[in-house]
Amino acid sequence: MRYSEEHKAETHKRLLGVASAVLRKSGPDGLSVAETMKAAGLTHGGFYAHFKSKDALLTETLTYVFEEMRELWDRRTASLAPRAGLEKFIDQYVSERHRDHAADGCPVVALNSDLPRQSKKFRSAFDKGVKSMQTRLSARLEAAGVKDHDTLAPALLAMMVGAVALSRTLSDKAQSDALLATTRETIKARLLS
Repeated sequence: MRYSEEHKAETHKRLLGVASAVLRKSGPDGLSVAETMKAAGLTHGGFYAHFKSKDALLTETLTYVFEEMRELWDRRTASLAPRAGLEKFIDQYVSERHRDHAADGCPVVALNSDLPRQSKKFRSAFDKGVKSMQTRLSARLEAAGVKDHDTLAPALLAMMVGAVALSRTLSDKAQSDALLATTRETIKARLLS
């Protein structure tokens, strides 16, 4: 039975959705083609109708994740004034929820330590995603009236990513919570006061 192009596109998107959660939770090495296909309700044999290789799946999934995150943050802050939107972005990014839900969090936090062992294509997709985040963060800072937005955007991203990544490593929840709260307040005091 031959499926329509629309059905194939929907299936492809479903595969990316399944793979995106696994990629962020378990990293590139933890993403199994067979398990991804099974979780999407498909047979392993159908994989090559969608992707040339596991690396192609990983790279396309990473691009999908960055786009998914961009859309999510745009929706969450669309109705807010620039400064309020920036504050909400910081509060939700540097949060206990983000720390505790790796499978639907930012790929930069989830994957940064995996990058040295990945393919050039995967690393290139990661670089593009980070560059896009910095560009969009710079635009948010500029809209909020923050001076030096271009130079602050990479530093701000590094602080936010680092805080969430470090908070995930701490076994003492109170210490982890305090790290996130202090980082949020420090960033907002620097940018929004």
